[in-house]
Amino acid sequence: MSQSSFDEALTRLWPDGDRRIAGLRAGIVAAAPGVFAKYQITTPLLIAHVMAQISHECGAGRDVVENLNYTATRMMQVWPKRFPTLASAQPYAGNPRALANKVYNGRMGNQNGSDDGWIFRGRGAAQTTGREGYQRLAKATGLDVVGDPDLVLSPDHFLECGVADFINCGCLPFAQADDVTGVTRRLNGGAIGLAERKAWLAKWKAALGQGAAVTTDAPVIAAPSRATRQEPASADAASTASAQPAAASLVARFAAVLIAAFRRT
Repeated sequence: MSQSSFDEALTRLWPDGDRRIAGLRAGIVAAAPGVFAKYQITTPLLIAHVMAQISHECGAGRDVVENLNYTATRMMQVWPKRFPTLASAQPYAGNPRALANKVYNGRMGNQNGSDDGWIFRGRGAAQTTGREGYQRLAKATGLDVVGDPDLVLSPDHFLECGVADFINCGCLPFAQADDVTGVTRRLNGGAIGLAERKAWLAKWKAALGQGAAVTTDAPVIAAPSRATRQEPASADAASTASAQPAAASLVARFAAVLIAAFRRT
């Protein structure tokens, strides 16, 4: 797979990719060779899994910042324990900042009584959320996304931030096994949007010449909760990786070919 074929796939699958961030698609394409090599995303299969998850999380570039502009009724549906009555939800209706601090403070590294919930709301390719999530991303990438969270929205850094989150969450062993359900559970903390993620994977596989998505159930794993969805790869993920010799062999065989193809274009 060449860089030009990746560019063509991104343009086709993200037709509105530059709507929110000017030059986003060009930034992703330019960064792709270095980012994929750095994080060992070295086969078309792995690229398809990464891009499928990113495509879902950020709406193919259309939903790059979390929308917290909820009605009171919707808040009661999403956070029934926090908003058991209409009266409890009403003060936060149409007030995204107050809502973010209400539902996100006191967890994910956000401090109670602070503006952390709003400052560290979901952004970017993988919708990084929470002070701890941004701290882990900063450590992985070397970018000061804690001091300037909007760096994750830069066209130059957008792809790397999404890929780094993918790796930090322990998704790689499941992607190597072509297990979209397992990847989703690691990145999302559950299976929210699984059908849509499978559809995205099928699209990216077709675009990159990898065939259809696998839709079998994942092995039983201890999936992280939403509040800690950006945890680094755990021991269970590492053991799964060691149990996938065929996938590891595939990575080794394709690595040189893929990187060379990127560099030639």
